[in-house]
Amino acid sequence: MSHNTFGHLFRVTTWGESHGPALGAVVDGCPPGVRFAHEDLQVFMDKRKPGQSRFVTQRREDDIVKVLSGVMPQEDGTMITTGTPVSLFIENTDQRSKDYGDIAKRYRPGHADYTYDLKYGIRDYRGGGRSSARETAARVAAGALARLAMPGVTIRGALVQIGTHKVNRDNWDWAEVDQNPFFCPDAAMVPVFEDYLDGIRKAGSSVGAVIEVIAEGVPAGIGAPVYGKLDQEIAAGLMSINAVKGVEVGNGFQAAEITGEENADEMRIGADGKPVFLSNHAGGVLGGISTGEPIVARFAIKPTSSILTEKRSIDADGNEVDVRTKGRHDPCVGIRAVPVGEAMLACTILDHILRDRGQNGRTR
Repeated sequence: MSHNTFGHLFRVTTWGESHGPALGAVVDGCPPGVRFAHEDLQVFMDKRKPGQSRFVTQRREDDIVKVLSGVMPQEDGTMITTGTPVSLFIENTDQRSKDYGDIAKRYRPGHADYTYDLKYGIRDYRGGGRSSARETAARVAAGALARLAMPGVTIRGALVQIGTHKVNRDNWDWAEVDQNPFFCPDAAMVPVFEDYLDGIRKAGSSVGAVIEVIAEGVPAGIGAPVYGKLDQEIAAGLMSINAVKGVEVGNGFQAAEITGEENADEMRIGADGKPVFLSNHAGGVLGGISTGEPIVARFAIKPTSSILTEKRSIDADGNEVDVRTKGRHDPCVGIRAVPVGEAMLACTILDHILRDRGQNGRTR
């Protein structure tokens, strides 16, 4: 299987399967001299790990990330990157492969079972193998490292919609995001999400979600025109996340509903003599190049395909079958996708910062 690497100068290769002994990432191109402690990586792993509430899968994984290479240990317990490949290791400790024995030859509707079997002639039915969202743990570890290499850049994410229930943007409070199990910025929506997802979970069903990720402090001038656009590669990174079916930057699809006057990001000169944008409908990117405004992207997650309701399908022998997925699954996989979206945004932006430094030599 090829295509397990993304990025140009900050290159991330992930490896491992959902029910293998471990998974991880090799990060090639991380700048030397980045000092960090283990906790600087682990804090983001803890945001993504399963089993933290009744609204996510009850698989129990500590998701402790270990750094195997590419760093020099320091006397104070921190590490400094050396510029060589950084290998990140995450052990799987709570696999229950027996839960998947019944579907060894059956294709689960909505999953990659059929397409993987069609392409490779073999598939890992134990939780989906590489197609499982378990793979995203490695991305979060790589994204945590990317953040550390970009001092001054702040990347945050929030869940803004579950099903038809949307947050009220007038109530947006970043401090609230880490105070509830949904990464929700609107405190008033938390009980609504709780009641709604309790019903979904008890019915053995699932529902989709929308996540918004924002990067602030990104220098203007990052990105490239035509085939290396910053927003193009942000969209590609977010679309690569499991279960993502739609991505938008800035106004996104709403831009099709408004006039040019409404959509234009007008400019003036600020008190410090520098350009100021009066709005940010473009989401911080014009012509594929950053404007210096916050970079804003949203992505839509489909409902978790693993549900308790029997659905019609076929098996590898061409028989028509009914499939009911057992095991432990997220009623809304979008909740744990928030730190994954942050990680992909971080990796993409750092990659472009390094590429700009290589071409123009001006971004420090």
